[in-house]
Amino acid sequence: MEITNIGPVSVKEVPITKINAFNSEAVLDMLSVEEPLEIKILYGPENQRMQKNISVTMRTPGNDHELATGFLFTEGIIPSYSVIKEVSHLAGQCTRQKQNSIQVELREDFIPQLMQADRNFYTTSSCGVCGKSSIESIKTVSPFSVKNKTVLHLSRKILSQLPQKLRTAQNDFSNTGGIHASGLFSVDGNLILLHEDVGRHNALDKLIGSALSADLLPLNKHILLLSGRASFELIQKAAMAGISAVAAIGAPSSLAVDLAKEFNMTLIGFLREDRFNVYNSSDVAPILISDLENKPV
Repeated sequence: MEITNIGPVSVKEVPITKINAFNSEAVLDMLSVEEPLEIKILYGPENQRMQKNISVTMRTPGNDHELATGFLFTEGIIPSYSVIKEVSHLAGQCTRQKQNSIQVELREDFIPQLMQADRNFYTTSSCGVCGKSSIESIKTVSPFSVKNKTVLHLSRKILSQLPQKLRTAQNDFSNTGGIHASGLFSVDGNLILLHEDVGRHNALDKLIGSALSADLLPLNKHILLLSGRASFELIQKAAMAGISAVAAIGAPSSLAVDLAKEFNMTLIGFLREDRFNVYNSSDVAPILISDLENKPV
């Protein structure tokens, strides 16, 4: 199949009418682009290659390679980047020539875990299984142990600086105000990776896909910052990447907290410049408060 060469567009300018208490005016507004991405895999022995559609996700175009590989990894379909031969966009029938189909070609000697492909036991909120079953399912496919993690010492002073650093680095959010972000920081507060997307899970898959291709996993020496809430699915993906500490600007869900406890993961919510909530503090990632002048967390 042909590979198209049309570049991705992540924001779009549209005409709107802005109304306030005094008047109305015609202006141009910037919107985050949302388009479907079909993720396919090509796998099997050399003379028996098969193509399978794995997922269709609504995403912001850009970093599609990272999104596809990150998705396959966090869903437990592939164990590492080494099983991938090639990732390429496929030409479709769309008259606008959008790059909305991507194929991940796997090595001939690797058999993907296709039982994970239907997302049938833990990532869909309507899947019908209980929380305990969902968590146990994740624990069976995660490549990283909950034990023997790298010791992290998290400072409240550093944590309080992360939201502004994330916001400053969010180019698409600055233009549109309508996009999610996942940022990977060092314990010293340095931004390592940042990805944006209209889907919060896509932003994290892009980040993990980037780290996967750079052979940075497990990410057990870093802090993951989520621009919105911390859902069960996002904590699941963080656990798959070996992340030990997750902070969210929004609230966590109850099952996200349960999963963080199972994976011995520090989970922080409602992170602001002057406050945050600790929903779980792992025994290997204590939060230091010496920089608070003995003020409580």
